[in-house]
Amino acid sequence: MNRTLTASTALLLTVPPLLWAGNAIVGRLVRDAVPPMTLNLLRWSIALLILLPLGRAMLRPGSGLWQHWRRYSLLGLLGVGLYNSLQYLALQTSTPINVTLVAAGMPVWMLLVGGLFFGMPARPRQLVGAALSIAGVLLVLSRGEWRQLAALRLVAGDGYMILATICWSFYSWLLLQSGKLHSRDRPGVRADWAAFLLAQVIYGVLWSGALAGIEWSVRDVHIDWSWQVVAALLFVAIGPAVIAMRCWGAGVQRAGPTVGAFFTNLTPLFAALMSSAFLGELPQLYHIAAFALIVGGIAWASR
Repeated sequence: MNRTLTASTALLLTVPPLLWAGNAIVGRLVRDAVPPMTLNLLRWSIALLILLPLGRAMLRPGSGLWQHWRRYSLLGLLGVGLYNSLQYLALQTSTPINVTLVAAGMPVWMLLVGGLFFGMPARPRQLVGAALSIAGVLLVLSRGEWRQLAALRLVAGDGYMILATICWSFYSWLLLQSGKLHSRDRPGVRADWAAFLLAQVIYGVLWSGALAGIEWSVRDVHIDWSWQVVAALLFVAIGPAVIAMRCWGAGVQRAGPTVGAFFTNLTPLFAALMSSAFLGELPQLYHIAAFALIVGGIAWASR
């Protein structure tokens, strides 16, 4: 399979980190208004309603929704249920910057999971690319002063994010394997991507509902409704869920999970820029240097 990184593929893989950075910030902002598991259930329930008319072909008899239920159920558990729930849980005690820092280890986990479980050993070029990309992330977090890294402190939420990152690594490799069922957009079948994503979300909502049920059974759950909460739910359902998952799925099918993982390191950079924007601060020189390192790592690893 040709895995050349084209401009269109790079764009597909850049959109998700941008939206996921926004998701981390929004998840942190509403952490006191909506419990994490409940937030994830509401998010994907809205996404399900959006996808139903787009991917209704998946609901027809013989579509594969039930025939391949194990594959779709596992994808829904890892990519919709566990990853997002663990991320929102992490944001209860950790900051968006810390959460995206932990997630910056994605290329390493993707290489490990691919080598240990999917027969795809890491190549030296990929290891060098991972090192460059992670160096760019650390440059953002240190604000250009490496000694500031010593001041970073990991909390319980960071541990949850490590688990989430491992789940996403398995999800991405399984997503590539699932390309035998729905791998590429085909001319004349516009809803194909939506049907494939809908199948995952249907099972993912079931898993999210089970996790939310556990949350409701162990704590007093209530939602502090406001227009800000409604706007947050719409954003995380449409942007980081439907649009990001669509772009990620298409990008991974084209470039592979390992190359795609390097693009996730753009998330901390975007998160830092968004935080700076909210605080009224202009981008600094180290942001440009970090961007160059991250993109350089992506380019080197994907050659």
